[in-house]
Amino acid sequence: METVRHHGRETAYEVADRGGTGPTICFVHGSGGSRAAWKAQYRLADRYPIVAVDLSGHGDSEDVDADPGYTTLSAYADDVAAVLEETDADVLAGNSLGGAVVMHLLLEREPDVEAAVLTGTGARLGVLQDLLEWLDDDFDRAVEFLHADDRLFHDPRPELREESAEQMYDCGRAVTERDFLTSHRFDVRDELHGIDVPTLAVYGEHDQLTPPQYHEYLADEIDDAELVEIEDAAHLTMLEQPAAFNEAIADFLDGLE
Repeated sequence: METVRHHGRETAYEVADRGGTGPTICFVHGSGGSRAAWKAQYRLADRYPIVAVDLSGHGDSEDVDADPGYTTLSAYADDVAAVLEETDADVLAGNSLGGAVVMHLLLEREPDVEAAVLTGTGARLGVLQDLLEWLDDDFDRAVEFLHADDRLFHDPRPELREESAEQMYDCGRAVTERDFLTSHRFDVRDELHGIDVPTLAVYGEHDQLTPPQYHEYLADEIDDAELVEIEDAAHLTMLEQPAAFNEAIADFLDGLE
């Protein structure tokens, strides 16, 4: 693990590099997660150096005092921008809220990157009102809801579901609620034409949290975008079907070259 200090706090990130000569990919996790969400993508490190970020208040990163919504989104974007500067990463990849962070960076910060990968995300990320209420007053029920079939996972190994729930509890109710409220207020549907780098939109066949049509919309509205479906997966395709997910990324990046 490495850290970078910025805006009065430290952001943790991890680098995996096994001599890959392709572009460096910086991965950004979603709500209630950490860089551990991308552990299976380290298998790509012999082709592409990998960087995985812990957003503020997640994993090993210091928290930030920010209200849910644009202020939190901007703070998370600061985290990623600082890591991009430290690592010279060439590709931004984000899942769910991490995808919102990536889109925010591309639209408002103009980072020096060559491409983007958006998975389990959308131009608008409205959250079920019941889930927002459970995050506020019944965290156990919220975690149970998210780990039911076809939400975070389609049909995972039991230990994968358990690890994911444990990660959410480690993140804690307050930060996870802030994440989902920030997602709920995210909406760049009228701005996607401003994304001017080649973009891959990857979705899980059974994802009920960010359904296929969310990704179809991204592919339609972003000028240079490709769309890939991952079978037998839901929201966290990179964990549930890592081989297919990694292959999709490799094919996309190889196509750019």
